[in-house]
Amino acid sequence: MPPPLDVLFEDNHCLAVAKPAGSLSTHFQGREETLDRAAKAYLKEKYRKPGQVFLGIVHRLDKPVSGVLLFARTSKAAARLAEQFRQGSVEKVYWAVVEGEIGREAGSLEDWLKKDRDAGRVEVLEPRTPGSRQALLHYQRRAVHGGLTLLEIRPQTGRTHQLRVQLAHHGYPIYGDAKYGSIRTFDRVIALHARSLTFLHPVRYEPITLTAEVPRNWRGRFAYLLHEGAR
Repeated sequence: MPPPLDVLFEDNHCLAVAKPAGSLSTHFQGREETLDRAAKAYLKEKYRKPGQVFLGIVHRLDKPVSGVLLFARTSKAAARLAEQFRQGSVEKVYWAVVEGEIGREAGSLEDWLKKDRDAGRVEVLEPRTPGSRQALLHYQRRAVHGGLTLLEIRPQTGRTHQLRVQLAHHGYPIYGDAKYGSIRTFDRVIALHARSLTFLHPVRYEPITLTAEVPRNWRGRFAYLLHEGAR
């Protein structure tokens, strides 16, 4: 049985949950339990809805990533929220623990990425290579300890595996991310957490910021980094 939904926000237009690392955001053809299916079941039971429950998918998080996951409860909200994500007006903040000690307090990374669908990976190519897309992120170092760095990251673009690929390419793979070069293991997930999401409410147009606490296994494995990062 999947864990109960950790609901961060709910009204007639939106539903946001804290996604556990290791859970799929949405289903395609598979039978594996996914967050969108769990959210539909939650809404159906809570409001005793007959028939199918509408749930709009406006963004996704990779399976090994935890954090804030936003859904829409109406088609109008889905269209408006999806447009915000497309335009890049949603402010996304991630926390990541990476291998290596980063010397700079803050910086930006710009790369050109292309998805290799056969390999299920994303590659960094020379700038403006045909078929590649620009990826840009900004980071701030929150703590360094024992060969690891806790980063706060604000992606300016939203490419597949962007944070994972860019950090690894620059010599700092995310802890536990064997796909992109990490030599550590982390309970079959990776140390990347969608810490907060700020968006305009699709009907009231007021800014809403949602925050998800880091997973429990972070508090054991990275206690010192989190303590220092909170100062």
